[in-house]
Amino acid sequence: MAFDEGLAAELRGDLNEAGFVTERRMFGGLCFLLESHKVCGAFGEAGFFRVCPDRAAEALALPGTRPFASSGRRMTGVISVDADLMADDARRGQMLALALAFVRSLPPKQVRQAGRSQPEKTPL
Repeated sequence: MAFDEGLAAELRGDLNEAGFVTERRMFGGLCFLLESHKVCGAFGEAGFFRVCPDRAAEALALPGTRPFASSGRRMTGVISVDADLMADDARRGQMLALALAFVRSLPPKQVRQAGRSQPEKTPL
């Protein structure tokens, strides 16, 4: 599934001051990561935000939200949002604030080196 470039640009603008944000294609769309942790993304004309599982009910109370399911499998703390919510700066900002608060509370990720899936073998 393709993603809306205008929506991706909106999210880039929203995340501009968040810190080191990278982009990666996943879930059939575009995902934004803060220090290697998923924050939010765009797919089609809709999007998703990763929030603290303890605050998922708060996020799901906003109109236009539902639990995110990739390939039919629900992902804890990931909230899918419709195109109307993504177009509403205030509600999108609420979702982004929840996502950034959660991601900033996570410990740093250990970044794997490309092509290093197995430990190096030592000669006998």
